[in-house]
Amino acid sequence: MKRILLLIIIASTIPLIGIAQKKQQPYDMLINGVKVIVYPSGNEIVVIQTVIKGGVQNYTADKAGIESLAINALTECGTTLNDKNSFKDKLDKVSAQVYGNAGMSFSSFVMNCIKGDFETVWPLYVEAMTKPAFNNKEFDRIKQDAVNSIRAAESNPDNAIDRMAKQTAFTGKPFATNPQGTVETVTKLTSVDAKKYWQSILTRSRLAIVVVGDLDKSSIEKHMQDFLSKLPVGRPFVPKKEIYTPVSNSFKAQERENATNYVQGITSAPMPGTPEYNAFSLGMNIFSTRHFVEVRSKNGLSYAPGVWLSTGNTTFSNIYVTTTEPDKYIAVARHLIDTIRQNGFTPEELKNQKTSYLTGIYYRDETNQALANSLASNEVVHGDWHRTIKIKDDINKVTLDQVNGTFKKYFSNITWVYQGNPKKVNPVLYTQKETPPIPADKKAF
Repeated sequence: MKRILLLIIIASTIPLIGIAQKKQQPYDMLINGVKVIVYPSGNEIVVIQTVIKGGVQNYTADKAGIESLAINALTECGTTLNDKNSFKDKLDKVSAQVYGNAGMSFSSFVMNCIKGDFETVWPLYVEAMTKPAFNNKEFDRIKQDAVNSIRAAESNPDNAIDRMAKQTAFTGKPFATNPQGTVETVTKLTSVDAKKYWQSILTRSRLAIVVVGDLDKSSIEKHMQDFLSKLPVGRPFVPKKEIYTPVSNSFKAQERENATNYVQGITSAPMPGTPEYNAFSLGMNIFSTRHFVEVRSKNGLSYAPGVWLSTGNTTFSNIYVTTTEPDKYIAVARHLIDTIRQNGFTPEELKNQKTSYLTGIYYRDETNQALANSLASNEVVHGDWHRTIKIKDDINKVTLDQVNGTFKKYFSNITWVYQGNPKKVNPVLYTQKETPPIPADKKAF
């Protein structure tokens, strides 16, 4: 009986193995001058993400928020064929989603549906982009919602210190701009402004499209041809990419009635798409762990210290803390940075971080939507969507010397900002060349 059951199990798995071996590989194709990236998902969900390149480089600071409002209006203001309620009712009948968001380096407009409902949802998706109504009443509603959201964000100390850090580091440059805008800039925008702006950026020269789903290649080509033929070519567009490299340490303080004091620093990072990027990313993650241990566990200076890498057309490193003792914090933080720059990380730290880094990526990319986001980001920011599928090999090739070398090279001078009680902080400790001594009762090493 056991032998018979075993034969049945073996026989039943042969077709499945054959199917797995025949699974179509990811590919891209150029349609009407637009790169279309296709990732067969192996499930019944279809996600299509139309990417508009440029982000905050697409508009001047006095128009901040216009791209976000325009994209939100595509579904919230209805179309020339369906008002808002009719449009959403048609999506609700098949439990589909169509939505968009605006970012620092690119924006996206997304559809998400069951494969069997694709032919129903796709026309609505294209309709929203090519025939938006920009209804005045609805636009005023979403504009007021945007203003309320901005005010709420301004009242949040974490958001406030982050905005101050970017505005200080990137003064006069696009990355100082908040893609959601300010109360002042958003209040001035009209539906006419948004409509005109949307028409100016919906051009083939600015687009990339990601398809995650099991759709026939011929079907994808036909639908994309029909959609893209409706769009103008537009002027050639290449987003500007640059590295932020502060020439010295700097400090800027702002009095704010917080329950505690907030400190954030911005420094350099390698350009995405370069060999140094992966090594530096691993180093920043290890540094984040060490920073947490030194600041919170060993010295009790904060419940939420943080370190992270911001990736985009301008990539930069962040270090952050909320603390009642900012001067003690800077001594601990600068000593930690000096120690890593001099001695580097350990082989064991790198080994563990590689495992953690890849596990995090694979866990994050389990859904079709997350996978589409990854493909879009890697294509636009890193210049190569293939990074999504070859990241394991790329990460495993990184050496300890590369990690230590990139950290020492890029994590140097820091642009510091501070919000809180000005009497609690000595700016000299943040800007002086010499690292301040750690008080005897708060030694980190």
